[in-house]
Amino acid sequence: MLLHQLPEDVLYHVLSYLDYRSLSRLSQVCRSIWSFVNRDTVWRRVAKEFLNTGIRRDGTDIYPHIPLKERVKIAQNWYDGVCKRAIPLRWKTKLLPWLQLDGDVLFLSQAADIRAYRLRQGRPQRNPFKIYSGHDGDVCHFVLTDSHLISGGSDGKILVHSRTTGTVMELSGHNQEVNCLDSKDGLIISGSRDRTARIWTLNSSCLRDTIPLHDRVWSVALNPTLSSFVTGTACCENFSPLRIWDVERLECVCNLGSEFRRGAGVLDIAFESPFQLFTCGYDTFIRLWDLRLSPRKCVMEWEEPHDSALYCIQTDGNHMIASGSSYYGVVRLWDKRQTKCLQFFQLSSDPVSSPVYCLRLSSAHLYAALATALYSLDFKQSPIYIR
Repeated sequence: MLLHQLPEDVLYHVLSYLDYRSLSRLSQVCRSIWSFVNRDTVWRRVAKEFLNTGIRRDGTDIYPHIPLKERVKIAQNWYDGVCKRAIPLRWKTKLLPWLQLDGDVLFLSQAADIRAYRLRQGRPQRNPFKIYSGHDGDVCHFVLTDSHLISGGSDGKILVHSRTTGTVMELSGHNQEVNCLDSKDGLIISGSRDRTARIWTLNSSCLRDTIPLHDRVWSVALNPTLSSFVTGTACCENFSPLRIWDVERLECVCNLGSEFRRGAGVLDIAFESPFQLFTCGYDTFIRLWDLRLSPRKCVMEWEEPHDSALYCIQTDGNHMIASGSSYYGVVRLWDKRQTKCLQFFQLSSDPVSSPVYCLRLSSAHLYAALATALYSLDFKQSPIYIR
């Protein structure tokens, strides 16, 4: 019996023992083998071991429209740092831009506006196809949901833009700039320089609750289960800058960490799962917290080698972390299975030019927002082909 004549379940079992090189060589044997080997089912196990293939730790696939074999090819470029750099957008005045990515649309805040750019082969078009406005000052932060774009500005206002009807609802409550936002399933959490975190709902313009934090709030994140949220503060008072709050009771469930030095503010927070939390900030560390432990504590950490503040982090949901620092606008890629930096990309020649304020990832691109420009790294260029 020939190999391709084996029952499919047996053939899947045989192929599960092969690595990516062996699979690719096997696909060159004949047309029928090629057709079988190129199925996503065959490559799924291999893809889960690579960086940024879209297969998350829980098994979900966030890029189902891209063949897994192609994603494994691109993943080798992520690992080796092979990419093409570009500056698709520039602006004249220094800003604190923020980014969000939704499929083939990139959202970028510039001063008081948020502009939506279509992406062609990963590159934003020169002119935005839609502009969201309404703030009296600069946009500090914004988030996307399936139905809304929610922005916080230096004017203390939160604007809820409907992405379908174009209507805008204003939420007033903060008296200083809104530094951070998060929203899931109709719930909105905001944090401000006015030392409070506030809770809102999409179906009402009235404030639901206010939590005094006695320190400037730099970052917030809702747990995917919506049972709790995390606040990150400036760490200028005698409190832990990281605190977990119960959404319903509005009680502090716990403080995370006790060894933060004064001024070690938390600038970005990202939930990997309901039990895993990543943080970064002025103390130059990326930290992974396991919320299942008692007490809840840091289980891994990665240190920025140049002792520079880390402004933002993004993960692929599996093995990779990307971070943006204040040193030469450096972007670093980390493999969670290692403690050292895997790759780094210096976006600026001036050590004090600008921090990397925000990062966003797709399967083949990384976008970084600095004070005067948007940078893109294209990992689909010069691919290392599997042979």
